[in-house]
Amino acid sequence: MDDPLVCVVDDDDAVRLSMSLLIETLGLPVQSFASALDVLADEEALRQAHCLVLDVRMPGLSGVGLQERLSRLGHPLPIIFVSAHGDVPMVARAMREGAFDFLQKPFNEQVLLDRVQEAVQFAAAQRAARGWLAEIQARIDSLTARESDVMAGMVAGRLNKQIAEGLGISIKTVEQHRARVMEKLQVDSLAELVRLVVGVGWSAESKNGQ
Repeated sequence: MDDPLVCVVDDDDAVRLSMSLLIETLGLPVQSFASALDVLADEEALRQAHCLVLDVRMPGLSGVGLQERLSRLGHPLPIIFVSAHGDVPMVARAMREGAFDFLQKPFNEQVLLDRVQEAVQFAAAQRAARGWLAEIQARIDSLTARESDVMAGMVAGRLNKQIAEGLGISIKTVEQHRARVMEKLQVDSLAELVRLVVGVGWSAESKNGQ
């Protein structure tokens, strides 16, 4: 598993260096960038990043502009904005777009460190959740069409006889499909199955819409 990288983005060389050295005291790897466009050009850094510490006002693409671009590109990174120009509309826009926090320079160093740690932990939890969802979805995708039909009946609380009548198959065939559904989804009970598929937002309607 990759270490949780923190990216510092600031066009001021001295500020960028001091923030990077400060964050490294947490034992986290830090990569610094002089512009928003430099970040966008580094796919590896974006893949590994768990947090962006980002200046608002920079030449070219602004910090808020980078935030919006990353959102469109599907990189939901926690962003901590730091700025000496944190007027109310700017703060409101950044937070509306999902910023993790907004600190005004000069900021308390310990506050920044605390927020970076919280952002990294939040990103790690989000990544774990996305990994779990992908794993469960892969199990669901492994079902055959008929197994998926039977699972829809199971989740709806129908008895084997009702499922068999609805699908025009025998009760024994339903039982066989049920067993394979439980095996493929790696669950031991109907309650666990229901929790699993509900947790990933699966429904008979979404199945039919595929």
